[in-house]
Amino acid sequence: MRIVAGRWRGRTLAAPPGRDTRPTADRVRQALFDMLLHAPWGGRAAVAGAAVLDAFAGTGALGLEALSRGAGSAAFMESDPAALAALRANIAACRAEASCTVLAADATRPPPGQPSRLLFLDPPYGRDLVPRAVAALRAAGWIAPGALLVAEVGRD
Repeated sequence: MRIVAGRWRGRTLAAPPGRDTRPTADRVRQALFDMLLHAPWGGRAAVAGAAVLDAFAGTGALGLEALSRGAGSAAFMESDPAALAALRANIAACRAEASCTVLAADATRPPPGQPSRLLFLDPPYGRDLVPRAVAALRAAGWIAPGALLVAEVGRD
């Protein structure tokens, strides 16, 4: 797994062993950011300078990809200790500590936060976590007016 584009293009990202963390594949991230940049509702402004929240962050691949492509800052929420270790290692490998905040938190019970313009939610499948997380993040102040939310859900 690597950063697909931007200033950290090609940078390899670490992932914890096992199947508990499923990093978003390179080609999926490429397709996602292509949509963000080229869709009529997107464009460069969707990412450039944005405050980003990568909820259920895992390795942080989505938030780090956004930073690599020009986002202004990224907050990462993750509760699994092994994933948190990989996330912190990936932020350090990109030398992105100054623009990153790591929260050892559950996105369905987040601490109060600053509004984000671009949010990524990639929770474990089959637990109906996206609606619960969106409601909790909104209540905690994480979702800016007009924010763009990108959620990955299982095929089912």
